[in-house]
Amino acid sequence: MTNFPFKATQPLSKGMSITPARRRKLLFSYAPDWILTIALAVAFYLLDKIDGFRREFSLEDTSLRHPFAVHERVPNTALVCVCFVAPILIMPIINFITVRSLWDLHNSALFFTACMALLNTANHHHQVLWALVKITVGRPRPDVISRCQPIAGSVDPPLGLSNSSICTQTDHEILIDGFRSFFSGHSSLSFAGMGFLSFYLAGKLHLFDRRGHTGKAWLALAPFMVALLVAISRTMDYRHHWQDVLVGSTVGTVLAFFAYHQYYPSLASEWSHRPFSPRIKREDDSDILPSHHQPPLPYPGSNSPNHLNVNDAQGYRQQHSFDESYELAGTVPRPQPASLDDHWKSQGPENLDQGDLSSTSYNPPRRMDTQRSTHGGADLR
Repeated sequence: MTNFPFKATQPLSKGMSITPARRRKLLFSYAPDWILTIALAVAFYLLDKIDGFRREFSLEDTSLRHPFAVHERVPNTALVCVCFVAPILIMPIINFITVRSLWDLHNSALFFTACMALLNTANHHHQVLWALVKITVGRPRPDVISRCQPIAGSVDPPLGLSNSSICTQTDHEILIDGFRSFFSGHSSLSFAGMGFLSFYLAGKLHLFDRRGHTGKAWLALAPFMVALLVAISRTMDYRHHWQDVLVGSTVGTVLAFFAYHQYYPSLASEWSHRPFSPRIKREDDSDILPSHHQPPLPYPGSNSPNHLNVNDAQGYRQQHSFDESYELAGTVPRPQPASLDDHWKSQGPENLDQGDLSSTSYNPPRRMDTQRSTHGGADLR
């Protein structure tokens, strides 16, 4: 049976409640993220009003002669449920079962929503990157001739190609949508939503812990399988060419990966099941451990926090409850200062003494750094 490598955060005591001033400060620190996310969705919603570019095509091209499918295998309602509603409902359940962290819940919701905002709003006709690329590329769909309904007897002009002027289609929406094949919006959206959920599961299950649990691997990859089926359905409905599906799937996966790693450590990290700590300024964190610029207190039995033994850490967690402050409960310290201003105004390592270096940056211990291999008494680390 698979052993889960995490321990749920213990309930917080009343003494750990966050002050109203600090709650407002933390709220305001994330407000720009939410505002930008909503603004992106609203601004690019208007892109659908643009007719867009329509590429010329050949009536003799057999790849464009497929029938127009009135009923899609994955309609818009099913797409939204699978790629947006399902992750939003599943991630809080995973959070409750595993880390029970307020900031894990917040970060997963924020950056999943940001990823979705970059791709779409509630309807597939109003997707940000989808609309931005499609209205400029104007690639004909595999069913464009069926949508177009060319004038009887139409042929390609000598030494040229046909264009949408030969179409008799009375439904303007169907016609203009016939020139929005690249890239697949269904594919990008499904791989973004399901991809984010896969990364989230992989982090919580410590998929890359070098123990090779097949069950964990299949569980983490299950959302990707769902996304793959959605993408394949687009070629079955003759809505997209295979290149459109491939590029759309890649774009969705890359955006999901980018969004996830904005506020979660590497999937290979010992702390991959936890989100990074909140955005808090140095002067506000001087009395809080762990923080993003201070090394944590060494666990009992460890000589140095940078050479933390995994077994020591597990034993410490079993013997002591998590006494983190309210907003840091269930998080992992950020590896670098959170503020760009701190980076820009920093003097550089050569101008700082050892004490300054230890207080301005902190790299959390990695699994490779915490284990030693010995052979004949020699340290092979």
